[in-house]
Amino acid sequence: MGTQQRARTLLLSFILLVTATSTVEAQTRDEGPWWPHPIWGADDQAGGSNWITPEKILEAISLVQTGKLYELGHVYERGMPLIGPRTYSMFIPSFPTHGPFAGNVVGNDEFLCAEIGQVGTQFDGPGHVGKRMAMEDGSTADVFYNGIPYSEMNDPFELRKLGVEHVKPFITRGILIDVAGYFGVETLANGYEVTLADVRGALERQGMADSDINPGDALLFNFGWWRHWPDAERFNTNWPGVGDEVAAWIVEREASMVGSDAATDIGLAVHEEVTLKNGIFNLEFMNFEELLADEVREFLFIFTPLHCCSSHSPSPTILAAWAFQ
Repeated sequence: MGTQQRARTLLLSFILLVTATSTVEAQTRDEGPWWPHPIWGADDQAGGSNWITPEKILEAISLVQTGKLYELGHVYERGMPLIGPRTYSMFIPSFPTHGPFAGNVVGNDEFLCAEIGQVGTQFDGPGHVGKRMAMEDGSTADVFYNGIPYSEMNDPFELRKLGVEHVKPFITRGILIDVAGYFGVETLANGYEVTLADVRGALERQGMADSDINPGDALLFNFGWWRHWPDAERFNTNWPGVGDEVAAWIVEREASMVGSDAATDIGLAVHEEVTLKNGIFNLEFMNFEELLADEVREFLFIFTPLHCCSSHSPSPTILAAWAFQ
């Protein structure tokens, strides 16, 4: 092949590559690489909570054998681990705040200042994570779940779309995947990326396999990180988590929610692939101490996010995630 022919071949290959790349990046409001949702359609704002059907609820309730209740969230309190400069502060202006009224009745009020749902055990709603995209018309847009752009959501006082008020209550089957137990350790190492082989090994140790996971299940990963909760500095140092491989597996298993005792992912794999692109929500910084003590791995899981026009919802104290054995 001559020099000119090689040059023409390289040029043609470059043109084809650019054309292919341009096609991939040519998203519009109506169609893009992860939208509209292939199951729930272009107008959906409820994501994985759509799996919570009456049939799914009955299936989950049938798991209850003893009626024992486990709270899976940490208590909101001064001194708990906070990410970066986030704030949590509760103030009681006077004690008692009101009264006495008729019959010498008194009462207390509290003032709470916090990033709602972004402190303590926290739920990432559909409006939490987006991605900056090059659009077909040459513009750039921050795009969220189901292709909804920032321009349709933005309001200084609320989310006009993708607020947590669209998310249905989770009453479903919960599965605790004990990755730390699989390795025989109390906690995984800092920054350890959990592989799919690890997940399958943990399931096998629990007498389960991929085929035992049903659409709509809540998949919760124990890294052992809850043990560090009282030590904010230690807790916030380089969590372990799952990466792209396990994120793809979660999507394939059609979970309604994932969660863990850390931020769940490494490199935002869950935030982007699971929550942003597939509407499967993430419950972070959970507490599995009591479930592990009783060797509970399958249970009725209940989480009812606070319905507000927000990208997050608090978990414990205001509302809680519960497991029933």
